[in-house]
Amino acid sequence: MIEAWKQWARKLKVEVYALYLAYRDPRVPWYARVFAACVVGYAFSPIDLIPDPIPVLGYLDDLILIPLGIALAIRMIPDEVLKDCREKARAAEGRPVNRVAAVIVVAVWVVLAALAVFLVMRMMGS
Repeated sequence: MIEAWKQWARKLKVEVYALYLAYRDPRVPWYARVFAACVVGYAFSPIDLIPDPIPVLGYLDDLILIPLGIALAIRMIPDEVLKDCREKARAAEGRPVNRVAAVIVVAVWVVLAALAVFLVMRMMGS
């Protein structure tokens, strides 16, 4: 069972990298490029929207959101482009890190923390 999970994770990694290559391809429609860029940005981001230490919910994005986003993005990309990108992804070493996505995720957390502090202060002041 553990080997099956490892194989699934490797396949998922190749699919994400293939999406990375595909969203840069001019043959892909603009809406698919935007969606694929969002999925890839989040998948390659070193920071999760839901931190992993949060019980159960922390792994929700890794187990459900990313695979679901990948599946939807794959449906939007033309088959011949996806085939080419999958071949390139299998041959490639390493993966890019999307720092812009990391900054966006951190910004969302900072805004949510500031909002929480504001609401607590407002309730305490009332």
